[in-house]
Amino acid sequence: MKMVLSQRQREELNQAIADYLGTNGYSDALEAFRKEADINVETEKKYGGLLEKKWTSVIRLQKKVMELEAKLQEIEKEAIEGAPTKAKRSPGEWIPRPPEKYSVTGHRATITRVLFHPIFSLMVSASEDATIKIWDFETGEYERSLKGHTDSVQDIAFDAQGKLLASCSADLSIKLWDFQQSYECVKTMHGHDHNVSSVAFVPAGDFVLSASRDKTIKMWEVATGYCVKTYTGHREWVRMVRVNIDGGLFASCSNDHSIRVWFTNSKDCKVELRDHDHTVECIAWAPEHASSAINEAAGADNKKGHHQGPFLASGSRDKTIRIWDVSVGVCLFTLTGHDNWVRGISFHPSGKYMISASDDKTIRVWDLRNKRCMKTLYAHQHFCTSVDFHKTHPYVISGSVDQTVKVWECR
Repeated sequence: MKMVLSQRQREELNQAIADYLGTNGYSDALEAFRKEADINVETEKKYGGLLEKKWTSVIRLQKKVMELEAKLQEIEKEAIEGAPTKAKRSPGEWIPRPPEKYSVTGHRATITRVLFHPIFSLMVSASEDATIKIWDFETGEYERSLKGHTDSVQDIAFDAQGKLLASCSADLSIKLWDFQQSYECVKTMHGHDHNVSSVAFVPAGDFVLSASRDKTIKMWEVATGYCVKTYTGHREWVRMVRVNIDGGLFASCSNDHSIRVWFTNSKDCKVELRDHDHTVECIAWAPEHASSAINEAAGADNKKGHHQGPFLASGSRDKTIRIWDVSVGVCLFTLTGHDNWVRGISFHPSGKYMISASDDKTIRVWDLRNKRCMKTLYAHQHFCTSVDFHKTHPYVISGSVDQTVKVWECR
């Protein structure tokens, strides 16, 4: 094979080889090489170490090329699938895109819940390792751990300002943590007779709701730590409790396959929603902005059949997600696509989309208006347990049985 170097390049390469042989003390080889290559001048200073420099830069460039090729492949795939370019998409259309921006590790067991702080660039993860960890989602850095629970932490919730974090655990307790300076546990509430699976603040921030495997939901006064109400009606383990935006209603879901919507101020159940064929794992209230997309999906003729809402989404072990109109207690439509239990759901702030996490190891993005799955992210090595959509920044986070928390950038 004939070399493709110009005369000058060949001379430079020979000089560089001579310099390499010389500086490494291969004097016999250098002598022979100088004779054969017909080099009679002294090697110039500029050839010092040139061969090694080129050698390492080639390897570095090779790695860079491979990274860029992988990126290109991802973008080409998106182009074929018809995703518009970043320039054409407004923030209301941004959805999480693979690959993840960060994958953070540190927990020693399943991640049970991931949650964004409402104001700071922090995210919080709860785990079966009995700890709560705080991370910076913009840098992927670990900040600190909150320790105090003695068993699996099942759920976490912030008050509106993000000054207090509530957590609940299989150790039967609910804890309140100061999130302003000390990060200390400021209160521990006892009263449930079994695993406490979920917590939520009432919007004003002066009460916390908790749901338990003891089939009850309890309301606690933040200032005193006293239990002020107990809501009964579910026939099985209550999995999750979530409060509507104005605080007048809250919803709960259970192993009894039902969802109940309650009046916060009385102990009365407003409506019971029964369409799922299995345990209902998770619920989420739709934001204001979601109404038009939900109405369109429900096929409502806006003049006569316009659904007022409020709207609630639920994810179940029957692998489906259902959207409900709570005011009339009906299921408007069902989203199918996951191949396993649905464990977590979160609405896009624009209300156009919803994301869900499942035991099929994926996160799916749903286009509500068209009732279809528009993107599937193969997110984790194991079951995905929880997902959260940031209200104001283009980020999604997910947690998994694989003990990692992943940060996904939206664009």
